[in-house]
Amino acid sequence: MAMAAVLLIAPAANAQKVNEEAILAKLTKSDTDIQNAKKNVKASTWLNRAKVYFESIQEPTKQLFVSLDPAMLEMTCGKPTTTSDTVWEYPMLKVYFKNGKVSAWEQTAEIKEGAIDVVLEALQKAHELDPKQDAKIKTQIADIVNFYSQLASVSYDIPRYDIAQQAYEIIFKAESNPAYGTPDYQNLYFSGQLAAYLGATTPGMFARGEQLLTKALENGYTDEVGDIYYYLFHCYYGQKAEDPSKVLKAKDALLEGVAKFPKNDKLLDGLMQLYTSEEGVGDPADLVDLIEKSLADDPTNVDLWFGRGRVFYKLNNYDECIKSFSKVVELKPDLFDGNYYLALFYMAKGDEMNREASQQDFKSRSEADAAYEKVLDTYKKAVPWFEKALEIKPDHIDTVDCLKALCFRLRDCGDEYLDKYNKYNELLKKLKGE
Repeated sequence: MAMAAVLLIAPAANAQKVNEEAILAKLTKSDTDIQNAKKNVKASTWLNRAKVYFESIQEPTKQLFVSLDPAMLEMTCGKPTTTSDTVWEYPMLKVYFKNGKVSAWEQTAEIKEGAIDVVLEALQKAHELDPKQDAKIKTQIADIVNFYSQLASVSYDIPRYDIAQQAYEIIFKAESNPAYGTPDYQNLYFSGQLAAYLGATTPGMFARGEQLLTKALENGYTDEVGDIYYYLFHCYYGQKAEDPSKVLKAKDALLEGVAKFPKNDKLLDGLMQLYTSEEGVGDPADLVDLIEKSLADDPTNVDLWFGRGRVFYKLNNYDECIKSFSKVVELKPDLFDGNYYLALFYMAKGDEMNREASQQDFKSRSEADAAYEKVLDTYKKAVPWFEKALEIKPDHIDTVDCLKALCFRLRDCGDEYLDKYNKYNELLKKLKGE
């Protein structure tokens, strides 16, 4: 049966210059050797098993490296089955090009499925049988680390985050062999980070990311800026539908991260997301001190000013919202969201002032007119910011709708606003296809 399988795949293998027949023969011999009672107890048997199984993993891509030119690729790997300017396809892999050079690759078939598990098991067995062989074991582990580090890098660029995520896990598993020494927990972080990316589309990856990142933290690892807490937050939060208690764990991860890395904007943004979108998580006012401390260190950080505005909106403090977004547009004048939200908060403040005025018992008509005049002045301040937002996004229906509503309210303040009302009313009809 093994020979039949080899014969079936031989034409494709020859085209790709992969000697599967010889490799499969070595694997079969290793399978036989470990069934032999005398050979089974020798570390050398297991070292050889790890070696030949790892060769089966390397074989389809062993000639590849980034920046390889097409002529050399064809010489070393054989003639591709299909080609284009950006991708060459072989029976067992795809090779990607950028600027005329190899930039990445993706293996599409294996010589022996599950070979890496056999490799790691064999190295573990070799260590258990004879720790004196640890130097040889460590050398093989170094080869594994180098191979999968390169695989993770090129897979990330394609992007195939699933392959890169698995590659980092394999590196960590290989380094966890006692013969190697202390594993690098950064690989768990990379793997967990990619699991967080994959969680949105791949069931179970949020939970896997939680396991990986938690294990890294438990062993004392943190990246330089504390992003590990941000990705752990996403892994917890991504599981809230299955387990609502994960929301509070997400909050705890962020708070722990902020305490250690107070300048990390991602952590503050995650907290703002939680506090402003989830009931029972906490009072958004608690975030103000965190943000103010961060702004003291980084006063030109647009994201922090944006976040500050979001928090004060949740607190119904429109003056501070306006202050925050005024700073956003000062730092980044052509940011649509900055202009749009600054206008929106002026409009919201005008609405609030109008409600308060309608509930007051004024003693005179002049007092009432003065209060209403302040309302109109606030509405007027919103108009130019909505218009700037519309310059940036000319087909944004919500902006046009707000301008139409504002200018209608201001129609008695002069022909300017009546003309604007007519202009934006017509534009709104056009955008809606009426």
